[in-house]
Amino acid sequence: MGIFRLIWLQIRVISALTLRETRMTFGTSHSGYFWAILQPLISISFLVFLFYLIGRQAPYGASLALFFSTAILTLELYNKLSVSLMRAFTSNKSLLTYPMICETDTLFARLILIACTFVLINCLLYGGLIIFGFAGLPAHPEKIVLAFMVSCFLGLGIGTLNAILYHRNQGWQHVEKIFARPLFFLSGVFYIPSRLPPEAIAIIKWNPILHLVEWTREGYYPHYQSDILAIEYPLSLAAVLIMVALFLERITRKKRV
Repeated sequence: MGIFRLIWLQIRVISALTLRETRMTFGTSHSGYFWAILQPLISISFLVFLFYLIGRQAPYGASLALFFSTAILTLELYNKLSVSLMRAFTSNKSLLTYPMICETDTLFARLILIACTFVLINCLLYGGLIIFGFAGLPAHPEKIVLAFMVSCFLGLGIGTLNAILYHRNQGWQHVEKIFARPLFFLSGVFYIPSRLPPEAIAIIKWNPILHLVEWTREGYYPHYQSDILAIEYPLSLAAVLIMVALFLERITRKKRV
């Protein structure tokens, strides 16, 4: 019975932290949730408008909005986890004085909040595209769900490493931005990666976000086939990063007290 009580206590702690993070992130009004949904919508609308002005068609399929959505929603999820988890230790420093709360609880609370938020964003945006005739139903929804889950795991691993490095030196946030900025151009947002020259493919294939984007597109489009996608790469990388990050968090915990 003791272990079940501990598990139940841990669930209650993480649930309480998630509610606290929700109030801190979105406030008490509905405008916070609205802005969270509006951000990726603005990015997608801007790209659609830009391609429309220059007379470009969708790189694949008939809908520019759908093509961009499959990439931007995946990239936004990863970026949000990477940045938000980076500040989990410092912004919850006062709570860590309580013995029942540890650093990993704050990480999981933010992970749950961001994942649930993006589930809602995905449902609303894809649902809106379907309702207004810009997209059909996904051909393989299970692939979309799996790509989403692996994106969360990858974001958790990178976010935890960022949190450890940021706590040691807050200048890390500027270094993280340098690495994150090129991802928009390296993740296949506005092009089909398989159609690039072999020299370019040899470089961008090391980007795990690109594989997650391609996985999502294979899940949505009935005949989309990626020559780059290797499911085991982002999956194994996410697993390794999580194990390494949690191990480093554990051995450096006393130094952060």
